Amino acid sequence: MVEYMLMRTNMKHRNNVLVKGFRQSAPYLNAHRGKTFVIMLSGEAIQHKNFRSILSDFAVLNSLGIKIVLVYGTRPYIDAELTKVNRASSYYNGTRITDSDTLDIIKSVAGSLQLEITSQLSMGLNNTPMAGAQINVVSGNFVIAQPIGIYKGVDYLHSGKIRRINIEGIKRQLDQNTIVLLGPVGNSVTGECFNLSSEEVATQVAIRLGADKLIGYCADQGIVAENGKVIQELFPNEAQAILDNRQDEGDLHSETVRFLRSAIHACHAGVPRSHLVSYIEDGAIIQELFSIEGIGTQIVKDSAQQTRQATIADIGGILNLIRPLEEKGILVRRSRKQLEQEIDKFTIIAKDGLIIGCAALYVYPEEKMAEMACVAIHPDYRDADRGTVLFHHMRNEAKAKGIKQLFVLTTQTLHWFIEQGFKEISIEQLPRKKQKLYNYQRKSKPFALDL
Repeated sequence: MVEYMLMRTNMKHRNNVLVKGFRQSAPYLNAHRGKTFVIMLSGEAIQHKNFRSILSDFAVLNSLGIKIVLVYGTRPYIDAELTKVNRASSYYNGTRITDSDTLDIIKSVAGSLQLEITSQLSMGLNNTPMAGAQINVVSGNFVIAQPIGIYKGVDYLHSGKIRRINIEGIKRQLDQNTIVLLGPVGNSVTGECFNLSSEEVATQVAIRLGADKLIGYCADQGIVAENGKVIQELFPNEAQAILDNRQDEGDLHSETVRFLRSAIHACHAGVPRSHLVSYIEDGAIIQELFSIEGIGTQIVKDSAQQTRQATIADIGGILNLIRPLEEKGILVRRSRKQLEQEIDKFTIIAKDGLIIGCAALYVYPEEKMAEMACVAIHPDYRDADRGTVLFHHMRNEAKAKGIKQLFVLTTQTLHWFIEQGFKEISIEQLPRKKQKLYNYQRKSKPFALDL
């Protein structure tokens, strides 16, 4: 009987976790549908034992209506084949100098991997969650190459660069829900083949296609800081500083460095977000794209999270946020009409289009005091100190209005406000108008902070 009850309890817990996770992912399912992702799949990721699961994740994304261009790399495979025949590649400025024999190896490796990836996506998903799904994959001469030529006296031979990309052709395939597969070999208008950097292919395709995301893979969870924690979000200048530091230390070819170069370039050229996730962590791309905080690193043009002035369009989101707190008696109930009248007093935190935090500032100019009220953070987003973000924003806004003292009325978050520097005051120290409106039944405690 005890074992049965434990089994029922565990099952209920798993079901609750499933339901909560599904509900949290729903906004992202809607947000990503119809969007275009360019994915850089490094040769190191292809070599890893998790490779089949990664391809299964791509199939899941495809089934959700996400348009995918998959660009695969070959570097470790090429290096291994060159080692077998006792050959070594020369590099200049980080680019492989490709002679005829090396080009033959590259074409062989690239062709073999293209067939392998196509095969796995087309027929190799029988034992995965995507069993029975029809995944269409197309490769072709979408990328036209030309030789790098001679630079500072160095002849790059069969190493090439992108001349043009058939973007319209790629778009036609994506519109038919087909995965477009591109490799590191490009054809020229004269019928020659050239070795291309898969990072350059992915970056240029993402830019010219106007992709919504560029996604890369590495062994780590993302960009790892000195404290061992993954950096969730970087602006291009911050990413550039990390890239410069790594290159100064001699890291020129790691997956992370190659991704950073691509992401920074793509971001400056208009690609809104680039994500770096682990090929070792099972389902990393799913966790990154469909969970609240993600698990990797984003390089962003504009922050995924914004603190801004609320508008009339935000009222529904604010109501959804504060209603549970009002029902518990933590916040004073506000009607939709009242919110509409006071919307200019509200500041919100929005992430991925969702309102996850709010606060209002009520100014009492005669006493040069202001009340910070209706402070709310969504329970699923309380682990990133967003309450402090709102507090600093409101404090700066109050200072800009010439306010000398910021006050709050609270029933349950006394210690948090004390940690921010607030001190308890008497009701008589509140602005006169606020004293008249004070609700003695709630017994809220007033705290103030000198600005």
